Amino acid sequence: MLPKERRDSGQNDLFRARLDQIVDMKHALARLGRAIDWRFLEERCGAVYTDAPGHPPLPTRLMAGLAILKSMHDLSDEALCERWVENPYYQLFCGEEFFRHDLPFDRSSMTRWRQRMGEEKLNALLQESLASAVRTGAAKPVDFTAAIVDTTVQPKAVAHPTDARLMHRSRERLVRLANTLGIELRQSYARVGKIALIKHQRYAHAKQFKRAGKALRTLKTYLGRVIRDMVRKAKDDAELEAAVAHELMLARRVHAGNRNLNRVKGLPKDADLRVFSLHAPEVECIGKGKAHKPYEFGVKVSVATTLNRSKGGQFVTHIQALPGKPYDGHTLETVIPAIEAQVGATLSRIIADAGYKGHNAPQTHRFKVYTAGQKRGMTEHIKRQMRRRSAIEPVIGHLKEDHRMGRNHLAGITGDAVNAVLAAVGYNFRRILAWIRFCVAIICAALALSKAQNPIFKASNPMPAIV
Repeated sequence: MLPKERRDSGQNDLFRARLDQIVDMKHALARLGRAIDWRFLEERCGAVYTDAPGHPPLPTRLMAGLAILKSMHDLSDEALCERWVENPYYQLFCGEEFFRHDLPFDRSSMTRWRQRMGEEKLNALLQESLASAVRTGAAKPVDFTAAIVDTTVQPKAVAHPTDARLMHRSRERLVRLANTLGIELRQSYARVGKIALIKHQRYAHAKQFKRAGKALRTLKTYLGRVIRDMVRKAKDDAELEAAVAHELMLARRVHAGNRNLNRVKGLPKDADLRVFSLHAPEVECIGKGKAHKPYEFGVKVSVATTLNRSKGGQFVTHIQALPGKPYDGHTLETVIPAIEAQVGATLSRIIADAGYKGHNAPQTHRFKVYTAGQKRGMTEHIKRQMRRRSAIEPVIGHLKEDHRMGRNHLAGITGDAVNAVLAAVGYNFRRILAWIRFCVAIICAALALSKAQNPIFKASNPMPAIV
């Protein structure tokens, strides 16, 4: 069924007061809720549902409002549920008419809604954040005609991968799966495997690398024995072979030590099949040349922001997860059209760092892309704009530290894309919220000043004598 969207009925309850009567409607969050075009979000997000019989889904304003609040205030699903019950402004923002003392949804409903929407539909939230910025005066349409583009790494919530730990965990997962399926193994190596892992960690810490290597080979032997034992036990049973196929594939890749993967039977020859996490095999090892962090484990993300700082600050105009570790310059072919579709305007200039040299931007934008260190075609005005290129770095820092992009807990490749989009949504709406607070403070200060300068007010409230 289609979601039953909420509309303000305007009705009163004899025993309950309406939220708009008990809260301050001049509050920044209440003003932001009135500035957002919820009908647009209902049309875009409601397109994933069909009008077939079944239980009606939760209202779009409720779920979209929860997603905005979660990413804007850096909250987990559990913390957001607790705060939603306590905060009347959160309930008003999500479309409630009366204060509720219970949750009208389950925590897992937020997970299912994100999975159902996906990256494409959640981009409507990012698009609406830019429209709300223009609507509230935090930005002007001309601000979105020039962009700064850069890439960063969105780390996954995984432990630092080592060969010893991966082999140990892979053997444990195989043994657990065998117990679940009723496969009786010759030996589980639970006790001696743990001892070998502890020995490897201690020898490596003491820089006794020969002994550490011997313990690693022991772990590899245990894993190989369990793999072969499971293959023998599941042979000639199509149902068992299908049940253990995925876990055996991961175990074989780990057993190869992330080396010589082309020799592993049944694996393609040209793909990067290294495994850095067993519960998130999509994790990639990316080196960005940082001295303090040579390698990061996650996915590369392209970020585009406005070039000129508008009244409300710098806004994220586009963000996209890029699995496969593409070269930065080769991402512009898809990123530039996506930015223009998002902002609804043609880009007149794109500023990028030196990592975008040799880019493959579309032919219509080939000479609109300026990279750091470029000499040809650089006027004084463009040189001044090039000094703004580094302004994207603090934006990326805020996305990671304040909006949950520094450690992604959402599962799968879809989770990588969704988390990046929601981080940008939270950042933009937080900028708009700060702009609304600033405008309210300016108006209050102006009213206080005019009131103090009013002669009637001075006569009724004489100033005390200064001693």
